Amino acid sequence: MAEVRIKLFANLREAAGTSELSLSGEKVIDVLLSLTEKYPELKNLIFEESDESEEIPALCGSINILVNGNNVRHLEGLDTDLNDSDEIGILPPVSGG
Repeated sequence: MAEVRIKLFANLREAAGTSELSLSGEKVIDVLLSLTEKYPELKNLIFEESDESEEIPALCGSINILVNGNNVRHLEGLDTDLNDSDEIGILPPVSGG
């Protein structure tokens, strides 16, 4: 199991009360499930509302998950394998002007 660093941004950071933490997991989904178990207030910010019977929840369309700067949507999605010292960035939609 890989030990990875998680970086939270904007409202995710505020909801969790921290900007960075370490968690373990083999795949991105494992780490996200551990994160939302540790910080339940993040669940509805990261995952779509779903039927509890679903094994793997769907990622909110507006959330970007980056592994070492690469969007998981361009990798293997939530099944992307992780290695020790990988960094996962979780970014909500951001607007500016």
